[in-house]
Amino acid sequence: MQDNQGYKRRNSNFLSHIDWILVLLLATLALISIVTISSAMTSGQYNTDFAVRQILFYILGFASLFLITFIPIKFFKNYIWVLYGLGVLSLLILFVSPVSSITPIINGAKSWYQFGFISIQPSEFMKVLYIMAMAYVIHQHNKYRISTDLSADIKLLFKLFLVSLLPMIFILLQNDLGTVLVLIAILFGMILVSGISLWLILPTLAVAGTTGAALILGILYRPDILQTYLGVRPYQFERIYSWLQPEMYATEGGFQLANSMRAIGSGGVEGKGFGQGIIYIPENHTDFIFTIIGEEFGFLGATLVISILFILMLHLVRMALTVKDPFSSYFIAGYLSLLIFHIFQNIGMTIQLVPITGLPLPFLSYGGSGLWANMIAMGIVMSIYFHQYKPKP
Repeated sequence: MQDNQGYKRRNSNFLSHIDWILVLLLATLALISIVTISSAMTSGQYNTDFAVRQILFYILGFASLFLITFIPIKFFKNYIWVLYGLGVLSLLILFVSPVSSITPIINGAKSWYQFGFISIQPSEFMKVLYIMAMAYVIHQHNKYRISTDLSADIKLLFKLFLVSLLPMIFILLQNDLGTVLVLIAILFGMILVSGISLWLILPTLAVAGTTGAALILGILYRPDILQTYLGVRPYQFERIYSWLQPEMYATEGGFQLANSMRAIGSGGVEGKGFGQGIIYIPENHTDFIFTIIGEEFGFLGATLVISILFILMLHLVRMALTVKDPFSSYFIAGYLSLLIFHIFQNIGMTIQLVPITGLPLPFLSYGGSGLWANMIAMGIVMSIYFHQYKPKP
């Protein structure tokens, strides 16, 4: 009898260390993703059932999540530079290797390793390793920080830029500007929570904003200068033009955006119903999955999806503020930066708020590498909860 009670007590204690709110949110997003991708399969433009593949990706993702849950966060701290180095090495090999069946060019970019029907995009996993490395640098710097003057902040900024250099260069050379923008968003997010003085942060933001504005003005009025000195390609100009005036480019680069806005607008309040979408959008199960939600499930469905994502972010904010380990807190803050940028960019590009960059909607868009990388990041968050959560007596 006593052994049975002891077993129940240990089992109850074990279950109390699982973040069931996070598991429930991810399971809900998984269900929405599979249902939405299933609806996309009714458009007749696909020969493959991507919904079945998404189910398999989610099974692999949840298996990885629960496996990582039991790995103490100390492990990632001890081997961070090994993991970071392997991530950079995977990008380097992809860059230097010739085009082949293993390293093909897909959609104009050599960003994948292809093993039969399995494609792996190392830059997706590099995002998680990059956040981990940045969290470690900030944690170590603040842990042994002696002074609070600007020189210490400048040193930390230099360290963060140094860690950012190789991943950004190799990913940019892969012709993947969208992922580089994600890394930049993570960098700024980490800087904001690192304790660096506003006297350094504000000028940096001002320089970044001025540079971005100058690039947009250059694209609009002097594209020849950007082509000559920065190597910007014509199709990248077309993305800006089709973003600003999608109706004028509706038969060219603005086709997806113009149809995306028509689809979301035609959904009305309640939507047309599952599988009833009629506006054609190429590859709508990946980057433009939000258009399916807007057209078939309407304003109410889109609001529900955004609300679930918002609750997920609030849950992560709560964890980042309450966890005692600074490394863990910095990691969650970095992943929040990734999540916020991805969500804002993806939904924003479907309704003309921002240019199209090809970034997926986390946990909803079809994709193996992106989904797996996000589930691994969530596994690390689960590990933080599992090993640092102290149940109330």
